[in-house]
Amino acid sequence: MPTLITNGTIIDPDTQQMSVGSILVDNGVVTARFEGLLPADATVRTAPGTTVIDATHKLISPGFIDPHVHLREPGEEHKETIATGTRAAAAGGYTVVACMPNTRPAIDSVAVVQHIRTAARRAGFAEVLPIAAATIGRAGKELSPMRELVDAGAIGFSDDGVPVGDPAVMRNVFEYVKMLDVPYFGHCEDMVLSKGWGMHEGAVSNRLGLPGYPSAAEEVGIARDIALAELTNSRLHVCHVSTVGGVALIRAAKARGVNVTGEASPHHMTLSDRWVLGWLDEQAEARNEPGMSLNSTTRPPYDTNTRVSPPLRSEADCEAVLQGLLDGTLDFVATDHAPHGRVDKEVEYRLAMAGITGIETALASMLMLVNQGRISLMDLIVRMTDAPAAFLGRGTTALRTGARADITVIDPQLVWTVEASKLFSMGKNTPLLGQKMRGKAVLTMYKGNITHQE
Repeated sequence: MPTLITNGTIIDPDTQQMSVGSILVDNGVVTARFEGLLPADATVRTAPGTTVIDATHKLISPGFIDPHVHLREPGEEHKETIATGTRAAAAGGYTVVACMPNTRPAIDSVAVVQHIRTAARRAGFAEVLPIAAATIGRAGKELSPMRELVDAGAIGFSDDGVPVGDPAVMRNVFEYVKMLDVPYFGHCEDMVLSKGWGMHEGAVSNRLGLPGYPSAAEEVGIARDIALAELTNSRLHVCHVSTVGGVALIRAAKARGVNVTGEASPHHMTLSDRWVLGWLDEQAEARNEPGMSLNSTTRPPYDTNTRVSPPLRSEADCEAVLQGLLDGTLDFVATDHAPHGRVDKEVEYRLAMAGITGIETALASMLMLVNQGRISLMDLIVRMTDAPAAFLGRGTTALRTGARADITVIDPQLVWTVEASKLFSMGKNTPLLGQKMRGKAVLTMYKGNITHQE
């Protein structure tokens, strides 16, 4: 059945223009676009059975693309499944996601790639692009059957969760991804420097008595992988960049022509290591004006939902990551959605599994930065749509006639509270529980089908 989305502000990330208009969708594609306000009687002239959705005072954006999520299937379906993870993605406004290979078994065989693609088609909430393991079992020893995995549908390689420790093996990985013309998604970490870590190493970790993960551990890993990518003239994508030095390394590498890209996660721009202090943070602002600020004092100290890898860093690091996104050093926003079960989090802080569920809160977190005047709305939408599309080798996501109808309708003024019972993800491990947010995807359409509606 046709669907007409009327009188919203249409965002075109290709031309970087916004205009009031309406979008007509049928058979999975955009069939017409009307500029200006659509008169009320115009809906009467649409085909019989057309669903009309009023988007007055709302934004009509292309569907968001997230090149870094963890869907946990196969093997850890108690944490997330492809169905629940993509349902959560739809609730967050996402229509395309790329899933990391740290599953059990790892995505290191054609059979697992095929399972993921089949399960995603069956669920029907979003397109899922598998990222295959670079080495068998993510053990860092023997290369996976990379050609066969790409032929089966893998869009890149990673051992995410751990780096490939042996630089000689890593060099071989780069040689193969160059030949196959796909990116390597680097989890950049020197695990000797970070061994036994609890949180970011700094004043807060000293105060709380937690072993630290120094910024240098991430930066040494980034520097090594940049050097190997430069040596092999291969594609390196640096995942979840979180430090001042990491941003600087990527900026310098790009300036000298290295084929390197990077991503910024919402939590590494909006949450600092002070969130681990919780109630102990006497200096934190007590206010929580929806859409303008977040309040770390609403959480207890040592809240394991704040434990993520790489860890929440200093406020200076948060600012550097945001500036890296703004100046193009970091190419797009990626959530690193990482669901865990209660048993993984209700333990001593440094023993808790690292990860934050973020795909349902990413938009509101980033809109807070828009409301603060730190990033423009257009820049944000570009970095959640066209920029990741370009990274994945796709064309513009702009909603033009003939385009696939992947659409997100946003109510930028909707105030809502993050509640575990209302999250579609099986993982409830977000430090934003109880926070009042402003801005939400109120309708998501994937291939012309409505996959989420408030």
